Amino acid sequence: MANEDLSRLKIDRSGAAAITSHRKRPRLISVLAIIAALILLVIFYIYTDAAVEVETATVTTAYPSQSFTLLNATGYVVAQRKAAVASKATGRVEWLGVTEGSQVKENEVIARLENADVSATMEQAAANVNVAKANLQHGQAELVDAQAAFKRNGELLAKGFISSFAYDSVTARFHKAQAVVWGYQAAVGVAEANHRAARIAVEQTLIRAPFDGVVLTKSANIGDVVTPFSSALDAKGAVVTMADMNTLEVEADVSESNLSRVKLEQPCEIQLDAMPDLRLRGLVQRIVPTVDRAKATVLVKIRFIDRDPHVLPEMSAKIAFLEREMAAGQRSSRTVVQPDAIIQRNGNNVVFIMRDEKAIETPIETGEKIGDMVEILKGPKAGDKVILRPGDRLHNGDKVKIAAK
Repeated sequence: MANEDLSRLKIDRSGAAAITSHRKRPRLISVLAIIAALILLVIFYIYTDAAVEVETATVTTAYPSQSFTLLNATGYVVAQRKAAVASKATGRVEWLGVTEGSQVKENEVIARLENADVSATMEQAAANVNVAKANLQHGQAELVDAQAAFKRNGELLAKGFISSFAYDSVTARFHKAQAVVWGYQAAVGVAEANHRAARIAVEQTLIRAPFDGVVLTKSANIGDVVTPFSSALDAKGAVVTMADMNTLEVEADVSESNLSRVKLEQPCEIQLDAMPDLRLRGLVQRIVPTVDRAKATVLVKIRFIDRDPHVLPEMSAKIAFLEREMAAGQRSSRTVVQPDAIIQRNGNNVVFIMRDEKAIETPIETGEKIGDMVEILKGPKAGDKVILRPGDRLHNGDKVKIAAK
């Protein structure tokens, strides 16, 4: 009996396990919920903080002439009137009165060679002219006296007061005096010719500007020997090179296949690489009637209509051959953007500007089409980066980055 009672004394662990399991289940659910929330938070952070890859373009400037440009070419500015100024005489440079950039007038003396010897020869020739003229005056006085005697003796002969022999002697003297005067006159001519030759020799030592212009380069200095043929050792030919800036033009090579698009008096627009923001009007002045066989091009010369003092010879230039003359209002630059950057939001045209790695929605007002671009009347400025084809998923303030190419 006692044994049976003891056998019944057992601890029922099933109920305790159930209670423990019931208590652990809410805690596990809470942990799983926290983990799920953390995963969702991480996913949300990743997606919200991820930068959208975009393509960008820069807002730039363009000229309306691009809409009616028939042909583009490149060339160089040259002076139609250009000279390498040298001396006809050989000698040493004694004085040089110009340097690069000097403005000179026609016939202005810009350099002088040593000319003491030819100056002395010219002075001697001038003295010989004076001697010849003095001899002529003496001969003319003798002629006047002989002519008076001839006339007087003629009257006496007619009256029979002198013999024919005496009259013949006076006549011979008169004719001799005439011949002497003619000889003196010829001597004066020779002396004056020698003086002119000596003066020319002196003049040849003076180097003068052949026209109004600007000195481009200086090839000789004081003390250098110059010669018209540059055959002597270390001798200089031209002293300076100068150009008439009023005759500047652009020489451009046009492919012979495009020659049909170019004609005389055709309006052009000239852009200089040294001044990219400057556009000058030009006109086709000459088409050289020959083809460069090596390059298959024809040389076209464009005259400047608009002139600028900063334009210099040998500057490189781009030439746009236009379909028609530009109106005054079309000669200034316009701010333009690619059409792919413009979209509609809420019935308005907008673009997205990329700034500080964010997309900034910006309203835009557009004008006429210029080439492949669209004019901006109001909105982004030149230099701004705009997003191309932003799509409907891009919003103001979204983080963006430039797509890798």
